[in-house]
Amino acid sequence: MALKSEQKQEILQNYQRGASDTGSPEVQVALLSARIEDLSGHFKAHAHDNHSRQGLLRMVNRRRKLLDYLKTRHTERYRELIARLGLRK
Repeated sequence: MALKSEQKQEILQNYQRGASDTGSPEVQVALLSARIEDLSGHFKAHAHDNHSRQGLLRMVNRRRKLLDYLKTRHTERYRELIARLGLRK
């Protein structure tokens, strides 16, 4: 399922680094996290939807790569982001 325009705009406003920022790693990770959460609910009702599961795994891997990038280059931004999204302990 795609995110609604209002949801996407809200996420952008919450995680932007500047006024016109739409592509920073923080924004991308936040959008991917929202889509992953949305798909997780889908799989509770449709357990055998393997085609969507493949897309979910791609999103999880893309998010992991973005988080690895932040962790190696901007550690403080990484820590702040995972705390805000509640991804780690």
